Amino acid sequence: MAKPAAAHGKRARVEREPLRELKGKSEAAHVPDLDKVIHERLRLAIVSALAATDTLGFNELKSLIGATDGNLSVHARKLEEAGYISCAKRFEGRVPKTEFRLTAVGRRALERYIDHMEALIRAVREH
Repeated sequence: MAKPAAAHGKRARVEREPLRELKGKSEAAHVPDLDKVIHERLRLAIVSALAATDTLGFNELKSLIGATDGNLSVHARKLEEAGYISCAKRFEGRVPKTEFRLTAVGRRALERYIDHMEALIRAVREH
């Protein structure tokens, strides 16, 4: 069952509120906007899983992150368009095989994202 639009909108405002407060503070406490490509839950799960290994097949990755075929395809395509992952498709006999790999750009983006989240956590704890 989908959440009402009002509840979803309220949650989104609450999640951004700490960033808004930090942006008004000194330069030392300035936190840039989150990478919206990685910040989505399934995309973060995809890049995190790929960061731990060289490659993962479609079904392995799908099982690991608990995604459906369609969700994995859509989110993987978004990451591929951003240059964060690469996707290699081939056939073994008549069976299609898809393998994903985290690119150097994707690894740097994930590291920046983690650094950002750590800075945000430190700023909240210091406040």
